[in-house]
Amino acid sequence: MEQYILNHIDAQLSVLKELERYTNLNVLRPRMLSGHLLGNILTMLCKMINPISILEIGTFTGYSTICMAQGMKSNGHIHTIEINDELENVILTFLDKANITNQVTLHIGNAIDIIPKIDLFFDLIYIDGDKREYPKYLELALQKVTNNGFILADNTLWDGKVAKLNMPDDAYTKGIMDFNEMVKLNTNLEKVIIPIRDGLTIIRKKS
Repeated sequence: MEQYILNHIDAQLSVLKELERYTNLNVLRPRMLSGHLLGNILTMLCKMINPISILEIGTFTGYSTICMAQGMKSNGHIHTIEINDELENVILTFLDKANITNQVTLHIGNAIDIIPKIDLFFDLIYIDGDKREYPKYLELALQKVTNNGFILADNTLWDGKVAKLNMPDDAYTKGIMDFNEMVKLNTNLEKVIIPIRDGLTIIRKKS
């Protein structure tokens, strides 16, 4: 079914094919890359939301950054944060290949430290960083997202572990579960979880 879907959606850009191959061959934990389906969804959502400013928490090798940039207007800008400094050159290389260097500001470091220092509000915030820190990311995102703005969070079904009845036995699962509960209980948020890949939560902050 997944292959059928991939065969019937817009084709992957050549730079994204190259980045996906590079990541799989050269980077640890290549499963963290967004991939063709989620990448196309991010592009489409950006075209629908039409954000001028985007904050991305968790760049990895830059696949999702490129996809979101493809959906933005030419005057849009993305601030993206990656904690692994060893990926900086890879990210910058592929941003350049995608011709979006002027639309992206890359921050290297801990998002929890960096976000409060960015003196901007964002129309769209994409959370795909350290799962243990998802509750803190949500707190920070709610301070930075515009009224009627959107927050997207990846991996919110976490391989089905969030639905198990027993208490989580690791900090990553607990982080996701706490995040999901915080979103559920916040009456100022509209929210839906889409069961795409490992779960994508779409959140709108009410005015």
